[in-house]
Amino acid sequence: MKVGLLFDARNPEGWQRPWADHYAQILELCEEAELRGAEGVWFTEHHLFPDGYLPQPLTLAAAAAARTRRVRIGTSILQPALRVPAQLAEEAAVVDLISGGRLELGVGAGYRVPEYELFGANIKTRFRRTEANIVEMRRLWEERGITPLPIQDPVPLWGGFYGPRGARLAGRLGIGLLHINPTMFEHYRQGLAEGGHPPETARVGDLVPIILADDPDAAWARVAPYLAHQMNSYRQASVEGTDTPPPPLIRAEELRNRDPDGPWGMLEILTPEDAATRITDLTRGLPVTQLIFWASVAGMPDDLVVRNIELISQALPPLLRAAAEVGADAPVGV
Repeated sequence: MKVGLLFDARNPEGWQRPWADHYAQILELCEEAELRGAEGVWFTEHHLFPDGYLPQPLTLAAAAAARTRRVRIGTSILQPALRVPAQLAEEAAVVDLISGGRLELGVGAGYRVPEYELFGANIKTRFRRTEANIVEMRRLWEERGITPLPIQDPVPLWGGFYGPRGARLAGRLGIGLLHINPTMFEHYRQGLAEGGHPPETARVGDLVPIILADDPDAAWARVAPYLAHQMNSYRQASVEGTDTPPPPLIRAEELRNRDPDGPWGMLEILTPEDAATRITDLTRGLPVTQLIFWASVAGMPDDLVVRNIELISQALPPLLRAAAEVGADAPVGV
């Protein structure tokens, strides 16, 4: 399993730094992640978030590609339905060229009405348009319909879909599934069969909701206000442009009194050893090749960000490898 860091470029008003400084620091952290041994840096996409959530992941990916030499350069995720296929094919090709063939292109359908309105797109047809634009992008690459072409042939593609429809779509397209979930994996396998793709081509990854720290309890008290902001922004944004009333705001105090055994999907702050155990349990039986972690939660304190990157890049991978070796040696049924 390759381990990478995700950057969303959030810069909330309550602790906002100058925007140019903020982006410069992100690129420095990408370099630091590579230096420490991380195997990927990933960028995500949203639009019209008050905290400046990254709107153009391929732009930042190109900058990170120019500042690094080894790490994979990924998007998790980019929304093809908001783009013209030729534009997407060209931009992705340029990132692949700048990186020397290191692009991992993760795509998804999105869920926010204002984002689709901003680009003049219809959210009700987002899955059809997402599929059509992916197919056309690949055709342009395969038939040399753009210039220059990417180095990789093919560019690794991932589907960041969290429901059955999206999981089957990823399978039909023969791309990886960015969702670690046994139930969705079955839908993904069905899609692979429908698309005529061999089952052994299945590959899974995901954004893992875990932050690493030496002292998780102490870190949690400091991260809680930032996590509250992140959760509230997602919850509020998900109902914008709909008739659904905004959900009540989560207070940092509520998060400080968290259930330490909370479900997958709620942020956990763990030591590398506990994270390795947790991840091994949750990925068992799935062909997981990519694990992606938040580099930062909503602009959390710099010392926590740097230590999180260090632990994810250096301490966690050997623990995951050791756990995998133990699992491989275990008798069937254990």
